[in-house]
Amino acid sequence: MTAALTLLAFGAHPDDIEIGMGGTAALHAQKGDKVAFCSLTRAELSSNGDIKTRQKEAAHAAETLGAQARYQLNFPDRNLTKESPEYAEIVTLIRYLRPDIVFFPWHEDRHPDHIKCGAIIKEALFDAGIRRYTEAGGDAWRVPYSYQYSINGMISGAAFYIDISSVQSLKEESLLCYESQFILAEESVHTPLTSMYIESVRARDLLMGKQASVSYAEAFTPYSPVLLNELPGRKNE
Repeated sequence: MTAALTLLAFGAHPDDIEIGMGGTAALHAQKGDKVAFCSLTRAELSSNGDIKTRQKEAAHAAETLGAQARYQLNFPDRNLTKESPEYAEIVTLIRYLRPDIVFFPWHEDRHPDHIKCGAIIKEALFDAGIRRYTEAGGDAWRVPYSYQYSINGMISGAAFYIDISSVQSLKEESLLCYESQFILAEESVHTPLTSMYIESVRARDLLMGKQASVSYAEAFTPYSPVLLNELPGRKNE
């Protein structure tokens, strides 16, 4: 029997992971892999919803996708820097969970926080493997694989796609958990998220699927080199 993988996905805000790679997370959870989410900020500057509401929504969304754990850090919204006291907690979390794979946002995005989140995780991946980096707890851990996912827009020149056709509806169900963000209520204000955003995510996943000759797909690109024993394509006997 193949050993279970441990996957750790980072996002700047609650809902980032679900938008970019919710289908992939659900697939691996269904396979029995350990899936954990970590949001760097509480998104306290969001135009709609409040911190308490968004935390409940995030917990519900993670549960919907089958994530076994969700971690919430306290970086200030719109002020993501390595100099934040919260930075060491990222390194500690990586060392504590010892993930096989880490995911983080692609560096081309309309939201500066998504870009900064990716940059911070790159720093943390490096520091987590330094034995004498003592500002964080735990023993040094070098993450074997790390991949970038897209939140807004698409990865240019994506390296590979994951077929999420069987869990696309589950991914959208997780997005609907964020009612304060994606549903225009009477007390809400109009934002890009309330203007058919879930439909745009579906359209992107559909386009990615067409490129990969499946119904729906999510795109990724490696940050760390990927070592293969042989070229893919061999059929099982």
